[in-house]
Amino acid sequence: MSMAVEMSSKQPTKDFFSSPALSLSLAGIFRNASSGSANPEEDFLGRRVADDEDRTVEMSSENSGPTRSRSEDNLEGEEDQEEEDGAGNKGNKRKRKKYHRHTTDQIRHMEALFKETPHPDEKQRQQLSKQLGLAPRQVKFWFQNRRTQIKAIQERHENSLLKAELEKLRDENKAMRESFSKANSSSCPNCGGGGGSPDDLHLENTKLKAELDKLRAALGRTPYPLQASCSDDQQRRVGSLELYTGVFALEKSRILEIANRATLELQKMATSGEPLWLRSLETGREILNYDEYLKEFPQAQGSSFHGRKTIEASRDVGIVFMDAHKLAQSFMDVEQWKEMFACLISKATTVDVIRQGEGPSRIDGAIQLMFGEMQLLTPVVPTREVYFVRSCRQLSPEKWAIVDVSVSVEEDNNNTEKDGSLLRCRKRPSGCIIEDTSNGHSKVTWVEHLDLSASTVQPLFRSFVNTGLAFGARHWVATLQLHCERLVFFMATNVPTKDSLGVTTLAGRKSVLKMAQRMTQSFYRAIAASSYHQWNKITTKTGQDMRVSSRKNLHDPGEPTGVIVCASSSLWLPVSPTLLFDFFRDESRRHEWDVLSNGAHVQSIVSLSKGQDRGNSVSIQTVKSREKSTWVLQDSCTNSYESVVVYAPVDINTTQLVIAGHDPSNIQILPCGFSIIPDGVESRQLVISSAQEDRNTQGGCLLTLALQTLINQSPAAKLNMESVESVTNLVSVTLHNIKRSLQIEDC
Repeated sequence: MSMAVEMSSKQPTKDFFSSPALSLSLAGIFRNASSGSANPEEDFLGRRVADDEDRTVEMSSENSGPTRSRSEDNLEGEEDQEEEDGAGNKGNKRKRKKYHRHTTDQIRHMEALFKETPHPDEKQRQQLSKQLGLAPRQVKFWFQNRRTQIKAIQERHENSLLKAELEKLRDENKAMRESFSKANSSSCPNCGGGGGSPDDLHLENTKLKAELDKLRAALGRTPYPLQASCSDDQQRRVGSLELYTGVFALEKSRILEIANRATLELQKMATSGEPLWLRSLETGREILNYDEYLKEFPQAQGSSFHGRKTIEASRDVGIVFMDAHKLAQSFMDVEQWKEMFACLISKATTVDVIRQGEGPSRIDGAIQLMFGEMQLLTPVVPTREVYFVRSCRQLSPEKWAIVDVSVSVEEDNNNTEKDGSLLRCRKRPSGCIIEDTSNGHSKVTWVEHLDLSASTVQPLFRSFVNTGLAFGARHWVATLQLHCERLVFFMATNVPTKDSLGVTTLAGRKSVLKMAQRMTQSFYRAIAASSYHQWNKITTKTGQDMRVSSRKNLHDPGEPTGVIVCASSSLWLPVSPTLLFDFFRDESRRHEWDVLSNGAHVQSIVSLSKGQDRGNSVSIQTVKSREKSTWVLQDSCTNSYESVVVYAPVDINTTQLVIAGHDPSNIQILPCGFSIIPDGVESRQLVISSAQEDRNTQGGCLLTLALQTLINQSPAAKLNMESVESVTNLVSVTLHNIKRSLQIEDC
């Protein structure tokens, strides 16, 4: 008589080796140390072979005898063997199995199938057993043991790598302690003022240490102490981050409950009409009736900031060129999400995967803890940091819901001190309902609902930001529409010849569009107030406010190596955004504002359409003067919300290779450009409550200009005031030329 016994290896409650937060945090630590692999998670941790569903190894015994585990041995027969008992007497006779190794041919065939599928189904095992002359159970055992063997090898490798990285982290923290102690300052000495802020380094270090502490705890090791912060503000930031990770690790069931409730609220917010949403007769935008909102959702009454706060709520609807399922997948991939909203999101990270999704794409029911930094394309508007839970739910075969909601710390620990920096932005149930329409199109209904701690905004942008237009639903929908339209035109194979002037192949068209997209995304990072840069305010001799930042490029092949200075200025102009956008796009008028063109003749030699609006295009212009000819790459983007014109001089020889279809990834580009947004002439409060604020009725547009230049090819060079003045003078002259050409010099 024989019986099957299942034995399972003990598993930790969480797979820390594959934690997105760990891999992403490590990527941040090594960003400035090496220009190696772009995917540190694969290089550092490797790919794990998991065997969650079938980790049991069956063993057989006869006459209730002891069971034995086997590796690659093959059961062939039985033989009797006398064994001595504990007293040394011969007596009990037990039947012992006789084993021999699998043949080389058998192992080779099983290895070949293992590479294709480590988990063969019953049919595959049956076929393989017949082919090799083995019992199906033997094939099953071999695959189980092979998976276990591979996993053990990888875990040993991962542990050795983690140990090495822990040593690196200790050395780094020791160096930071010594540097901060010597400098006796709250600034980070490793940055040099241009390599990243202390908050960036500390946030990345803290995330890494938190994940490593979890790993050590799971392995039964002594926790590694957290490094002291370099300022009181950073110390509060660390405390809040630890609290967030602690709350989300211990209250996973609570998070699932909040995510489900948020999905129901978003559905109602997306579909309800009056009295919850009222349409403004002046602007046509929808306004949230906040009193009605509190009646509909009473649980929201006490779930906001203590003290002064601002509430932003908006809703918008749009049609995008992408099917609903693919769009939902993009939202759950943090890299694709950043690319979709490159002008709005400066940083984004998946901190933790709370629950894996179901279905072929593994997104239905998925829940993730995420971090994002939201920006406006100007250095004078502060960025917004927010931690939130993102859930994806398939509501019907044609409809998906992407729901974001912040899980407030005070909901779980009322005695915890609030960190105004980390919690200054909190998402109430927000996100979008995506519904398939036809022909690959989707209808997107977007709801953006935020709580913010009260903050001071520069007067020029105060109306635009305080009324919720800066980060509202319209901005997100318009940006999404422009991105999806660009993808359609990028993949198109039937583009008319008139839309591909100067480019003769599809490969060349894609290469030029890819180079332009990279240039524009680089401009987004350079112009905004993200912690990528440290902006210093300078007042010029003419009394004009200017923001200047500097950075040192060491490893990015897409930018020139050395010290780079960026000077930016924002101002109000009494002209429509459309008029100003067309002015910058008009090559015949470039000499009126471009100081570097020096009045030379300008002509487009390449023109590529990348959207239905004629303003969405990429061009390569040749600027011909008596001395030389220069090529300028220009990318123009416009939608119902904002317009951007980005340009940069490019090397003629390498650009000709790009036009022929070569990869443009390593071509050095240092972009300059303009951001144009409406000034808030249609701005009205997006939340109706008993307290109404004054309304701004001024019309025009808000222009932000940013110029970048390489002041020294040596990254070790120091920044001097002469270099700063040369860049700020270029900005001042450019702005003066713009005003003169538009006949608004008295502005």
